[in-house]
Amino acid sequence: MKSIDTMVKEHENIKRMSKVMRKYCYKVLTCKEVDYEDFYKIIDFVRNYSDGHHHAKEEDVLFKRLGEEIPKLGNEGAITGMLIEHDLSRLYIANLEASLDDYKNGNDEARLDIIANAISYTDLLERHIEKENNALYKFANTMLTEKAKKEIDEKCNEIDKKAEEMGNITKYTSLLEELESKLK
Repeated sequence: MKSIDTMVKEHENIKRMSKVMRKYCYKVLTCKEVDYEDFYKIIDFVRNYSDGHHHAKEEDVLFKRLGEEIPKLGNEGAITGMLIEHDLSRLYIANLEASLDDYKNGNDEARLDIIANAISYTDLLERHIEKENNALYKFANTMLTEKAKKEIDEKCNEIDKKAEEMGNITKYTSLLEELESKLK
């Protein structure tokens, strides 16, 4: 499925951002100069590229159709697990943002919470991506009907096309490259 190939490529970008987050956390830990505003850029990437674009395709298109075709996956099965992990990732990012705000307001100890939430997010996403790429996506490719695969590809293509037209894909891949270049 073309849409799954695209989602795997998106996972690569998400994993690259996870590496950026870890490097920023290491700078916080070692008291090196940190541009804390870059964490807000990371949050923007996560909310709009990882969650708003990528997770939306998974949740609204792929997972929904998988659950319809194979109800066992949706009813407290693998899809439910993936959705719980998506929600947990949103919690870590919300907590990261709150920690950054606390730090900006003078609470130096909030640096601990910045690290804790960012690292929790990256750890969760690394394991989550492995499960999707190596189990759920392969299962979808094998078990879905050709009709379902075609419909998923069409819907995901529409979402990707809108994101391209709005410049979001370019914006967020450029942001990723910008942050990576700051860490070299």
